[in-house]
Amino acid sequence: MIETHFSPAERTYDGRQLRSHFALDEFGIVGDSMVAFIGSCRVELTEMVDLVDVRAGAFIASPLMVHFIVEHFGVSLVEMVLRQRLLARLAADRLRESGVEDLVVRGNDVWVGEKKASVCVATRSPVSCLVHLGVNVRTEGTPVPAFGLAERGLEAEPFARALLSRYAREMADVQVAASKVKGVP
Repeated sequence: MIETHFSPAERTYDGRQLRSHFALDEFGIVGDSMVAFIGSCRVELTEMVDLVDVRAGAFIASPLMVHFIVEHFGVSLVEMVLRQRLLARLAADRLRESGVEDLVVRGNDVWVGEKKASVCVATRSPVSCLVHLGVNVRTEGTPVPAFGLAERGLEAEPFARALLSRYAREMADVQVAASKVKGVP
């Protein structure tokens, strides 16, 4: 079971939020969680966990994003990367349903044409594995060509709440699927 939470308070994402027990420290959620909030994003190279991006000097910045932080306990990093990719596809599905066309998911990133709609990374801590997904709302000043929800008149909070619900439902469905089959010799 995963607990979800949308925080109405705007807050900046700078990379330090991608840590174990963020949901517990900030919102009192114990265990597997997915939390969302809206705010600007500026992740300096010193806070980035994707070492390829660090080597390339590719910092992350956006004037306004909807941020998701997912934490699962008792899973491997490979399993978390697979969950990260599922989350990116669920975000793309939600955008498609909202009328956004020319969408493609490449690895863990959502693209609209040649514009990047999201940033996403999976990592591990000493006690859990984590994902940060940021979906652009506005894009002025981003370091790469970017798509934002505002371009299509989409509001961040309903998008966030829908994705929280979808991911939680998907995780529950995975548990049911894993629990209803018998082993084979």
